[in-house]
Amino acid sequence: MKLVPDTSVIIDGRITSLIKKGEYPDAEIIIPEAVVAELESQANQGREIGFSGLAELQQLCRMAAEKMCSIRFVGERPSFDQVRLASGGEIDAMIRAVAIENQAVFVTSDRVQSEVARAKGLEVQYLRPEIGEFAPLGIDQFFDEHTLAVYLKENVSPSARRGSIQDTRLVQVREQPSSEYELIGLAQEILERAKRSPDSFIEHESRGITIAQIGSMRIAIARPPFVDGMEITAVRPVVDISLDDYGQADMLKERLAGRKVGVLIAGKPGAGKTTLAQNCATFLSTSGFITKTMEAPRDMQVPDLISQYTALDGSMEATAEMVMLLRPDYVVYDELRRTEDFRVFADMRLAGVGMIGVLHAENIHAVLLRFLNRLDFGTLSRIIDTIVIVEKGEARQVFDLEFGLRAPESIANDGTVMPVVTVIDAVSRVRAMEVFRYDGEVMIMPLSGAPAAREQDSGPTEPVAERGHDERRERNGLRNVEREIQREIGRYTDGPVEVKMLSETKALVFIDDKDVPAAIGKGGKNVASIVNRVGVGIDIRPRSESAPQPAQEAEEVVNEGGIRIRTDRKNLSIIVPDQSGKIVDVFAGKEYLFTATVNENGEIHLARNSTIAQEMQKRYMNGEVIRMRPV
Repeated sequence: MKLVPDTSVIIDGRITSLIKKGEYPDAEIIIPEAVVAELESQANQGREIGFSGLAELQQLCRMAAEKMCSIRFVGERPSFDQVRLASGGEIDAMIRAVAIENQAVFVTSDRVQSEVARAKGLEVQYLRPEIGEFAPLGIDQFFDEHTLAVYLKENVSPSARRGSIQDTRLVQVREQPSSEYELIGLAQEILERAKRSPDSFIEHESRGITIAQIGSMRIAIARPPFVDGMEITAVRPVVDISLDDYGQADMLKERLAGRKVGVLIAGKPGAGKTTLAQNCATFLSTSGFITKTMEAPRDMQVPDLISQYTALDGSMEATAEMVMLLRPDYVVYDELRRTEDFRVFADMRLAGVGMIGVLHAENIHAVLLRFLNRLDFGTLSRIIDTIVIVEKGEARQVFDLEFGLRAPESIANDGTVMPVVTVIDAVSRVRAMEVFRYDGEVMIMPLSGAPAAREQDSGPTEPVAERGHDERRERNGLRNVEREIQREIGRYTDGPVEVKMLSETKALVFIDDKDVPAAIGKGGKNVASIVNRVGVGIDIRPRSESAPQPAQEAEEVVNEGGIRIRTDRKNLSIIVPDQSGKIVDVFAGKEYLFTATVNENGEIHLARNSTIAQEMQKRYMNGEVIRMRPV
């Protein structure tokens, strides 16, 4: 019996499997050189299916040596142009020609290839995808009921992440390092299963990386040159939960079912964002909404009623155009990474489709920054209604976004009304942040006392040891913020920068008196820009205020403009109680002098020997009117 297998059968390992079962006794396997060339081309491109196919050919040669079959290679090697046009059928045509020339049975698992061969008059054996029980995969040996992920790399001992989303630990599975030979065998087995199992598929393949979905398990196979050594990473869910298991379930259900909304689900990698998104999709589908997903790769575990779409011709924009024709009520978009993803999400939301987006971001400030870096501020509240922050598998915080025209409360101004998006904690209804455009720059400003960076209580009191760990982590986080503020303020100063964190959202900064105007900037632009970047309110003070001053007689005069000025041996103080807590521009006559922050007592303190204070005294002695204007 003469058999000519095509590339699809060689890749999925069916020929050797059937020979071992005795399906092809005394078979002569004729391998077209076109098959070898196509597999070689795929392997040279770093594609895992190329390596898998070559391994199958090697196995056939070993079986021929054991007299289980015979094998020979025939035909011409395709030209470069024919290999380049393989997707158009050039290689397939050469393989069929070999079957015709040798009067052999043509074996394929490609449906189109089988129909074309029959049209050419060939005897065809079409190997359909297998349905039924499969033997366990080799990689299953590294999993137990508590394993979330397994990490295998050549010359490294296998390790696994075990526990739950709330409490995970990385453990070594065995001491013996993985060899390249072992990983190649596991990779080939994974690809064969992805080709043959109806609930498995190859999600992505490019040079050096292949991502396969085997049931609920997502497996990434990486090879050089993409990585420095072959590795396999397998991730799977360990617990099946529903939306009702989340602490904020009622609130989320109310927002999802009440009206079409734009929801962002954010958190660190591995926090449980996709799990929450797929539970939202399941809830919407069972509530009577037409629900679709857009994923690259597709790894959500959702009911069959929910169709899962990936990038069409590599473009999510093309996918969105097709999905819109299906008139869905909701689309779950996992994940938003590139600018195209954010743009597609916004376009679909503005078109009236309910959208649930998943993105990597640690907190609410990072979510807004990632979104506003790619889309215009004016569309923010029209696209996003709700933001959910996920941590350790729990919906820790839920925020609502509201749009209005008013004067921002997070900065001192003259009452100018402007478009403002307010971020509100959905549980406490406390306003956490304001987003607005100021002097051409979009500002994200925390409001005093807001719980934006504070965790919500979500259960029983934590053990003392764990609470101590969280406190250390919080202190380390504050120290990181202090260093970042020092670095940002230091760009405008020559002397040292002293930062005191008053809270998670407020910092007090002392710098040399002469550096204060430059750090604040005209109209407070510099300090506002720094606040926008670090997400913490900043109060800049001259260093002369940081040390207590000895009691001494002070001389106070009233300027012609109604401003009181007090001087002592070290300080010059400008007293303006009606401007308490505001940032003001100080003028002498019509000439701008500097910008300063008025403290809670309604005073501006300057070192008496500083350039600014000396200029103030000079202007006063010359009879010029000193006046102030809020920024």
